[in-house]
Amino acid sequence: MKLDDIEAFVAVVRSQSLSQAADSLALTQPAVTRRIQNFEEALGVELLDRNTKPLKTTAMGRAVYDQCRAIVREVDALRHLVTDDSPLAGVLRLGVAQTVADVAMLKALHALRGAHPELQARVSTGWGNPLLQRVEDGELDAAIVLLPANRVLPEALSGKMLGELKMAVVARKGTLKKRAHTLAECQSYGWVLNPDGCGFRAGLQQTLAAQGHTLKLNLETLGTELQLGLVADGVGLGLVPQPLLRISTHAAQLDVIQVSDFKPEIAVWIVRSRALGKFESALQVLAESVEQRFKAAHLSRAA
Repeated sequence: MKLDDIEAFVAVVRSQSLSQAADSLALTQPAVTRRIQNFEEALGVELLDRNTKPLKTTAMGRAVYDQCRAIVREVDALRHLVTDDSPLAGVLRLGVAQTVADVAMLKALHALRGAHPELQARVSTGWGNPLLQRVEDGELDAAIVLLPANRVLPEALSGKMLGELKMAVVARKGTLKKRAHTLAECQSYGWVLNPDGCGFRAGLQQTLAAQGHTLKLNLETLGTELQLGLVADGVGLGLVPQPLLRISTHAAQLDVIQVSDFKPEIAVWIVRSRALGKFESALQVLAESVEQRFKAAHLSRAA
């Protein structure tokens, strides 16, 4: 069997499309099809169920894919190893949680361009767990995400905590009395939150469920500034990162609500493949910048 055939198989399974795999490999679709057929003939098994759309693996194909991912990661690490003396260039595929992007990524990317001007950063945003899966699958080189401090990472990944992110429960100014409230007392007001998949929302739902309550969702939408505007209009309560609340144009129209039985806090992590190779120095630049930004936000809050 050939490495080219293995890489073609991995690309097809990742994209679930022959045409997209061909684009990613800079090949024609017939060429990718031939490589998959060659790989199946070499193994003597059928790896793809060609009666499904999008393409899916057979049971054996899934097991083979898991092994092939490890092979491709190690080969990529070997390629990076032998080119470590060359100027850092190419594409760094980075996943970033939207909140991290809002708080810290502008300065982090500026620092990266200053340190490695020939390196192109390709940034995509999303929720934490899907981004981790994309790093594990080799679709991303690294991700900066929001996770619990005690999160255990998959064996193929390594990670480092860069800082903490405090959250604030907010309401339209004057809506609630200025005293500590319980989540149960907040129930009647409802919430304006991110769509399902957001870790902040999940933490709130879990706390409510433990108390025997169901989340009352008045409106869901992406974008902290939009959410804060809706909260300021009285649509419901919000749950937002404190650094973004402080710089919001709606801050003067909002009250931070002290909730006695809900203390939301989450950690900022940078997570990468263990077989990252020469991009180590680039990630170090990003990590240091993000860490400094969140530390500055923490000190600003303490002041």
